[in-house]
Amino acid sequence: MKIFVPLDSAAKALGADEVAEAIARAAVARDLDVQLVRNGTRGMVWLEPLVEVETPEGRIGYGNVTSDQAADLLDGRLNSLGRVEDIDWFARQTRLTFARCGLIDPLDLDDYAAHGGLVGLRRAMDMTRAGIVQEVLDSGLRGRGGAGFPTGIKWKTVAEAEASQKYIVCNADEGDSGTFADRMIIEGDPFSLIEGMAIAGLGVGATRGYVYLRSEYPDAIAILTQAVKIARQRGLLGPDVLGSGRAFDMEVRTGAGAYVCGEETSLLNSLEGRRGTVRAKPPLPALQGFLGQPTVVNNVISLATVPVIFERGARHYADFGLGRSRGTVTLQIAGNVKRGGLFETAFGMTLGEVVNDIGGGTASGRPVKAVQVGGPLGAYMPVSKFDTPMGYEEFDRQGGLIGHAGLVVFDDTADMLRMARFAMEFCAIESCGKCTPCRIGAVRGVETIDRIAQGDAAAIPLLTDLCETMRDGSLCALGGFTPFPVMSALTHFPDDFATLQEAAE
Repeated sequence: MKIFVPLDSAAKALGADEVAEAIARAAVARDLDVQLVRNGTRGMVWLEPLVEVETPEGRIGYGNVTSDQAADLLDGRLNSLGRVEDIDWFARQTRLTFARCGLIDPLDLDDYAAHGGLVGLRRAMDMTRAGIVQEVLDSGLRGRGGAGFPTGIKWKTVAEAEASQKYIVCNADEGDSGTFADRMIIEGDPFSLIEGMAIAGLGVGATRGYVYLRSEYPDAIAILTQAVKIARQRGLLGPDVLGSGRAFDMEVRTGAGAYVCGEETSLLNSLEGRRGTVRAKPPLPALQGFLGQPTVVNNVISLATVPVIFERGARHYADFGLGRSRGTVTLQIAGNVKRGGLFETAFGMTLGEVVNDIGGGTASGRPVKAVQVGGPLGAYMPVSKFDTPMGYEEFDRQGGLIGHAGLVVFDDTADMLRMARFAMEFCAIESCGKCTPCRIGAVRGVETIDRIAQGDAAAIPLLTDLCETMRDGSLCALGGFTPFPVMSALTHFPDDFATLQEAAE
């Protein structure tokens, strides 16, 4: 009997380790031959710990299993959810990047290969550098870290740069609230990231890679470090990648907790052992990045998607999506919501469908008031914007941004003035201090919102002017995007600002 219990951090936080231990003890007590596999998560966090039992009919799921239910599980007395692939929430997804996550043992390279792994890398090994870059260009893949910049253009710039050494840097400093896709793929399918980085190295002529992983993810650090070791032992990394005669190796570096190091130039400074402050552009990292050399800096999901593109072809991937947003988006649904988790689907589903249909509305049962999309620097989208399709340009036209595709849901008890203040305070605390609009503007923003809360209506135009200065004058997205949550709160929820003014009067 093969039983799968997730090792994902979210599942572990809900008792998965205790469940695995209880199943092992119960199996010994019953003299049962049980193979316990610690897999990644299927992304249905509201069902964790989600235990799966392999049967001739497929893998049968059991949701919210507790350690004291281990005996009932083995004795067949526990009610099941049926085949995991048939659960409606899971069956409605288009799983490309996350196709293996939750399905395989994340540290079993043979299991990875048996489910399509390494096919993309082997295909890339038979292509020219220009051909590899063109495949990524044709796929329409855009950066999944927030900016949505075309991945192929970044690769092309690095590939054409003249240098004795080039680098691939993976930005795994996933610090946005309500985001967990990077962590999930690293914990559940780390070889997809390694394979994607190797393909990137072949494409641009880089022989060295680094993953900058946030210190708050100890499980992801441990799993990826072990996966890199296994990949090196098996010839997937090193001086002769899979016998190709070409070299690519990589290592994991751990950040120190600074949110601003999610910005690529600040990350590069930190990676070099410097203070994590933002660099002015130009020069671009693609031309002068890590140690002053041409560097590809991509997000985890961007790189983990590359093997899919090379396995199935650029056209297959590009056939999914909406407008210039091609492929799939890994939606991370969190906050006050009934069914939170990771939902991978083609770009194009409306925000309302995601929140009400997929997420099931609020966990509190109260009406939805707002959804913040894109992390703490994302706009608060009101219900009136719920017909907006999930697409980069579509969100931009509505004054929002998709960012890392994290969604945090709020019900009608949320105080949007307080949320606007939090955005400014967050920026003030996390600012690297390099530029005045961010360093000083965020502090003045907190003070200005406090004046509004005390009934000073004259401070509202001042807040608007301050947001414009921060947006136009900041060196990076931390200061430049903080106006998104502030101004969206003020624009879409004016009553939350006016009520406090009237009460003061």
